[in-house]
Parts: sequence; C-alpha cells; structure tokens
Amino acid sequence: MIGKLQGIVDYIGDGFVILMTHGVGYKVYTPEYLTHKSTVELWIETVVREDSIRLFGFTSLAAQDLFNMLTTVSGVGPKVALAIMGTISTDVLMSAIATGDAKTIATAPGVGKKVAEKIIVELKSKIGGVSATLFTPDAGATTSASSALPDLLMALEALGYRRLDIIEMAQRLVNQNPTTDVSKLVPMALKEISSGK
Repeated sequence: MIGKLQGIVDYIGDGFVILMTHGVGYKVYTPEYLTHKSTVELWIETVVREDSIRLFGFTSLAAQDLFNMLTTVSGVGPKVALAIMGTISTDVLMSAIATGDAKTIATAPGVGKKVAEKIIVELKSKIGGVSATLFTPDAGATTSASSALPDLLMALEALGYRRLDIIEMAQRLVNQNPTTDVSKLVPMALKEISSGK
C-alpha cells in the first residue's frame, strides 16, 4: 500500500495531477493547489472500488484524516469529499463542523443543506475538540466566539459579501475579540475588508 509519494508535478488535470516519481507517473486526485513542475510530498489514501483503484493525495496528515472522516458520512464519497476540501480550507471546514455551520459546508459544489447537516451530525463529536482550538488563543474564548460568529457572518452577507471570502477573517476577528458585541464587530470587519487584510 502506498503511504506517501514525493515527486514532480508533471501534469495538472481536472481534480488530479500526474506525479512523476522515479520514472513512474502516478495519477493522484487531490484538492490541493499544486503548481506545474513543482516538487511535492503527498500523503496518499488508496481507495479501492470494484471497477477502480484511485490514489488521493494530501499535503498534510490532518487533511488526509479529514478526507477519511468525510467519506465515512453516508452520501459523501471521495468525489464529494474532494469537492468540499477543494472549496473550503481544512481549518475553516473543521471549524464549520465544530460550530454547526451548515451554510459554509453547503457552499461546496454537489453539497446541499441536508448533506451539510449530515456531515455536522456525524462528525461534530469526532473533530470538535481539535477545531475548537484552531482559531482561539485560549479555550475560554471558544464558547463566546462560536456564538458570535454566525451573527457576524449573517450581517456581512446581508451587506453583499460572500461567506467563503469572509469566513476566515470573521473567525479570526471574533476569536481575537471574544467579548465584543456583533454591532462593534461589523465595523471592525468592514475595516479589515477595506484594508485588504
């Protein structure tokens, strides 16, 4: 079983790359943004089906673990898991699952509200502890941060901003200011957006 591959990205296709390793070109499906002719190391997950054997590659073990967790959810196969991970960064996705943010998960192609909610129900207990600390310097900020985040996102979306464009900034802002009211967070967020942070 292949656990890890290191090689040169020889070709970039739609959702996959050909990774040249010691004269052999491996077709590896990946959500990662890789550049042509770059040297990369990918953690490999092999998925065997009746009619195919496919390699899925990730630049970190955390991303590989997340992929494996996603594929345990009924209705989420490798293709949908890759679509989710290709649309939403690992940190944001884990945070969305931990805080029950189905709307963010549903921004991925092929993922509706029901599938997003199913992902949250089935995976929240598995990754809640990990993702709760992703954006918070101290554990005490987690509860208030996760409760203010949906309100801030809703307010910014009402102003015309896309959730995927603002979620990382909003999470950081809420976690840096855990006791600040949403009415004060909105101007702070708009200031960050306008300054291009």
